[in-house]
Amino acid sequence: MTNNNVPILEIGDLTFGYEQENVLEDINLVMPQGAFLGLVGPNGSGKSTLLKCILGLIKPQFGSIRLFGTEIHKFKNWHKIGFVSQKANSFNSGFPATVLEVVLSGLTSKVGLLRFFSREHKLAAAKAIASVGMSQYTNRNIGELSGGQQQRVFIARAIVSDPSLLILDEPTVGVDATNVQSFYNMLEDLNQNLGISLLLVTHDIGTITDKVSHVACLNKTLHFHGKTEQFESLDEGALSTFYGHHLHVLTHNHGG
Repeated sequence: MTNNNVPILEIGDLTFGYEQENVLEDINLVMPQGAFLGLVGPNGSGKSTLLKCILGLIKPQFGSIRLFGTEIHKFKNWHKIGFVSQKANSFNSGFPATVLEVVLSGLTSKVGLLRFFSREHKLAAAKAIASVGMSQYTNRNIGELSGGQQQRVFIARAIVSDPSLLILDEPTVGVDATNVQSFYNMLEDLNQNLGISLLLVTHDIGTITDKVSHVACLNKTLHFHGKTEQFESLDEGALSTFYGHHLHVLTHNHGG
């Protein structure tokens, strides 16, 4: 049984560098279960490197990472974590697979390479597709969809195995500006109604503040980490210091 009091992610004194230069320094971060954490920062701030550390792809020189209370080098339950990268610009739009087939492929680790999907598996895929608002495209070829629609399908693929944590790296890359609002609404719904904890990497500071529960502002070091209300109370001078240049944040009310 999962202990809801155990943080989903704990990072302590983490430092990572390439050759002689540190990309991350003294990162300390705690993400409670059920949180919707927005990780923001300028280009080159170390966001992608931090994700690689969290996903166990690279090992920091110093510090610790705990996932669901377990040290990362002992962690085995990777099925509890879903990951969606930036809109894959290298994705082959001619790939002959339907939305349903793409989402079912997210169950391969459970089913095996032979991919004999049961009715139960197909129902789980249909549920995941519905949760991202793509039911009407279930039998459509993935290559026929827009960038934003494809990204929704990739999210459905990531959540079909029922993860507790979903990590998204700049998911609105390739999403048309007019559809970004509904995209963030969909992520909020996954968090609040399906109970999935979300770690969202984004440049879009103002747009996410009415969606996320917590914000972490990274620029080599973690300049801010706390609840969204605390982040919104920061003045522009403090934010500009974090980013290294003048910054003006506009908050948006998507519900209005």
